[in-house]
Amino acid sequence: QVHLVESGGGLVEAGGSRSLSCTASGGTFSNFIMGWFRQAPGKEREFVAAIRRSNGLTYYSDSVKGRFTVSRDNAKNTVYLQMSSLKPEDTAEYFCAASDNSGSPFYTANYVYWGQGTQVTVSS
Repeated sequence: QVHLVESGGGLVEAGGSRSLSCTASGGTFSNFIMGWFRQAPGKEREFVAAIRRSNGLTYYSDSVKGRFTVSRDNAKNTVYLQMSSLKPEDTAEYFCAASDNSGSPFYTANYVYWGQGTQVTVSS
């Protein structure tokens, strides 16, 4: 059973930076896509960024492109989300997810495994 654990959430001022980590265990992840999603209160979970573990190809939502960077350390089975120029609208619970299929990295339905989430709050 694949297990994902996020860390790094917290309170940050607008314009600041924060880095999230997601460590995976319990499976072989060579062909996985690792994604980051977020969910604000009263809103649907939305795609933030993703990275293909095999070749490092990355994907971003328009709302975070240029501000967030997703990266991976395969040796540590860890994926990172470096967030900069944070805005109050980035406030949400951030979830790490893993997909072992060839579906689109943008949709929650294509991810099989999910972490428990970590809260990021950006104060104005």
